[in-house]
Amino acid sequence: MTDNKWWRGAVIYQIYPRSFLDMNGDGIGDLPGIERRLDYLSSLGVDAIWISPFFKSPMKDFGYDVSDYRAVDPIFGHIDDFDRLLRHAHERNIKIIIDEVWSHTSDQHLWFHESRMNKTNAKADWYVWADAKPDGTPPNNWLSYFGGPAWTWDARREQYYLHHFLSSQPALNLWNPEVQEEIFDIAKFWLDRGVDGFRLDVIHTYQHDPELRDNPIRTADDPVPSDMPLSNPMSYQKRVHSMCTPHVIPFAKKLRAYVDQWPDRCLLGEAGGDDSEAIAASYVQGPDRLHMAYSFGLLGSHMTRQDIISTIKRVEEKLGDGWLCWATSNHDTVRAVTRTAAPEHLQKEIALMIMALGLSLRGSYCMFQGEELGLPQAKLAFEDLRDPYDIALYPEHAGRDGGRTPMPWHPEKPHGGFTFAHEPWIKFWEPHRHLSVWSQEEDPQSVLSHYKNFIAQRKQLPALIQGDLSVLDSAEPFVAWVRELGDQKILCVFNVSPEPHKFALPEGGSYSIMNNISNGVTFDTTTHAEFQAYGYGFFEYTKSK
Repeated sequence: MTDNKWWRGAVIYQIYPRSFLDMNGDGIGDLPGIERRLDYLSSLGVDAIWISPFFKSPMKDFGYDVSDYRAVDPIFGHIDDFDRLLRHAHERNIKIIIDEVWSHTSDQHLWFHESRMNKTNAKADWYVWADAKPDGTPPNNWLSYFGGPAWTWDARREQYYLHHFLSSQPALNLWNPEVQEEIFDIAKFWLDRGVDGFRLDVIHTYQHDPELRDNPIRTADDPVPSDMPLSNPMSYQKRVHSMCTPHVIPFAKKLRAYVDQWPDRCLLGEAGGDDSEAIAASYVQGPDRLHMAYSFGLLGSHMTRQDIISTIKRVEEKLGDGWLCWATSNHDTVRAVTRTAAPEHLQKEIALMIMALGLSLRGSYCMFQGEELGLPQAKLAFEDLRDPYDIALYPEHAGRDGGRTPMPWHPEKPHGGFTFAHEPWIKFWEPHRHLSVWSQEEDPQSVLSHYKNFIAQRKQLPALIQGDLSVLDSAEPFVAWVRELGDQKILCVFNVSPEPHKFALPEGGSYSIMNNISNGVTFDTTTHAEFQAYGYGFFEYTKSK
């Protein structure tokens, strides 16, 4: 064993493979497409890439419904393509994290076909089955993320099975030791191939209350869910029995102990729920739990001053010695540039502020493909939607597909250079053309160039990677904190406003502005700095004696 904590403070780039780059012209991105852009990712300076599921699947939830955990789905390529991608990524010192969906499978998985045959087969207890109530209704009041009951009747077994998402995604029974051992064997398959870690999809749904008790009603005094809109009926409940139970922690410890047999690997857990910061913290406190977790605190927010401050304070109060991986956008949310509701002419400025904010928090940072281009959310018509969640909750929630549209590589090529010979699986959004990679690479003032520069400069600033964080009591409309490690102290200040404002520097210090990573700020006195709309400034400082 070694102690190479490469993941601690890492910059991770999330790839949604079906929308990244299509190399065979079928309109769907693939593993060879990711390999083709490794030099681009290397030039960006990221430490690792997280690849959303590419396993064999009927694609009813676009890969998050796995039918074979050890096989690459043909639309993404072949296992040899993955091995080549992994090898070439490692040659560029880029780690590979793959997305494991171990809370549920597809109903097309052979395990489920066997499990549903009867109540006595070898895999009868591999999924969560329960008898109906005396009146024939589901066992309890648990609801699905996709709307409606979390239970579906199976006539062959004359029982209900649990599903937290689509009815075609039955929940695995992770209370069953045989299922746990199978999960470990799947982990071994990929770890032996050389993957550097796993992103654990919806780990908060892994183990339910074995007594199947009803969820209580959420009251006005309870936290507002950050992982779903209030238009979702699941938000009416406190999910204390269907998911988010403390039972997950012992399993997380077993998984950590198993994965630790391979040097320098990491486990990144996705933690949703009514208080996702507290749940995330519970999975990473102590050296025997997950290496990292991330919550929906900033993913579900409008990035207002109050959102940012309250989320950071909640995390810092609960995290202890644990480690968080921050994210401001991913494949399940509206892109952050659009969530802020910033004026259109200030979208570049808000994109840069989000970048600097995310990369200066205490923790690692995961950026979603296209975030480095400042992409806003694509606006799709109802007929262009593909995601069952967006379709089910339309029009109040239509946020996943708009963030999953094809990556724009070139402004003059069909579909932005994403695919060359076919209509893409989901519509390319034309306004993204002028924000393409090709359009930004040679422009030193582009969002992409700012990302490359900030990530490179950050590598030289230990306080921003490993340092402590102290939130300051700043005036509206600023958020500010200090990152400190040893003798290095950095004051980080952000104007979360579409208007210019003046910031009074804290008394008792001597400040020097770090112009190479600041933007839209003028520092011409020892007491104040002028910030443009969404400007941000980083100041090295020493306290007066």
